[in-house]
Amino acid sequence: MGLGDILLSGSQIADIRPHIDFSYPGTRVIDAGGRRVIPGLIDQHVHVTGGGGESGFASRVPELTLSTAIRAGVTTLVGLLGTDSRTRSVENLFAKTKALNEEGLTAYCLTGAYEYPSPTLTGSVGNDIVFVNECIGVKLAISDHRSSNVTKEELIRLASEARIAGLISKKPGFVHLHTGVDKAKLDMLVDILQTTPIPAKQFRPTHLGKCVDAAAQFARLGGYIDFTSGERPSQSAEKLREAMDKAPFDRITLSSDSNGSMPKWGPNWELVGITAASMTTLYQTILALHREQGVPFEKALCPVTETVAKALELYPKKGCLQPGSDADLLILGDSLEIQWVIAKGRVMMEESKVIVKGMYED
Repeated sequence: MGLGDILLSGSQIADIRPHIDFSYPGTRVIDAGGRRVIPGLIDQHVHVTGGGGESGFASRVPELTLSTAIRAGVTTLVGLLGTDSRTRSVENLFAKTKALNEEGLTAYCLTGAYEYPSPTLTGSVGNDIVFVNECIGVKLAISDHRSSNVTKEELIRLASEARIAGLISKKPGFVHLHTGVDKAKLDMLVDILQTTPIPAKQFRPTHLGKCVDAAAQFARLGGYIDFTSGERPSQSAEKLREAMDKAPFDRITLSSDSNGSMPKWGPNWELVGITAASMTTLYQTILALHREQGVPFEKALCPVTETVAKALELYPKKGCLQPGSDADLLILGDSLEIQWVIAKGRVMMEESKVIVKGMYED
């Protein structure tokens, strides 16, 4: 876009021009000194209440803190549950989502969890989506030994219910699918697309780094495919680059799985190790995609800005910098490190120092 000025008014971008001559009592001027400004990042897979639990009660991952998201440059996120929907509840998830909105982020959530029938707040997936403002879809697990092994018919009914609820409430109403490493991969989704009128966009498989070919096939059918930044950003960037060579680029998104567990399984599905995912790997993977895989920086950003905003039906409110968009901005340093974070017009991090924290953070 080149050098220019950005005028923020309240929670929105009011204007962008090469030069804005504007003075008004109380107006704050931030001199970015020619530094790069990009949209705030969108992370659509975050265990905001903490995931884990596969190794007993002590293995439950702590919940997300506001400052963690700010340091990672994430200004918009989608919270969800995982394996454990017993000690972590939909009620807990919805409350945490509301808290993050109160604290200054833009937060949405998904009803459901790995299991089927889906745990809900109202007793109905459709009612959760229709009547809970922050709820935009439902979570489910497939091709995983921890899943409920849903049938094709059960998944069709769930997707249909979520889709109708989305139409009623003007939300995407999708089924977000944790995808394990079972040999079935995405076969059921492809079968459903070939035998029913359900649009591909209603299914959002994630964790696709171990089945890039299957993911690319699904993307070519019109679906969005989501990769996970994981423990090793360089490795994740390689998978993204591979997907870019095989699938339409505008169908590829990236999320962090932050505060979820990352269990390691033995040959008989016994747990042999467990760690937790970090939100900071989201931007680290984008940098690796640019620096190590040779993808231009503006293009490398798309899976966590423009593309995911369109997938979540938030664009151009989110995912771009233009008049009328939400004032979610990151100011970067010379090495592309995140130095400033502005969320909905509020400065949250200034010169690499977090200045807005959650209520009980030190």
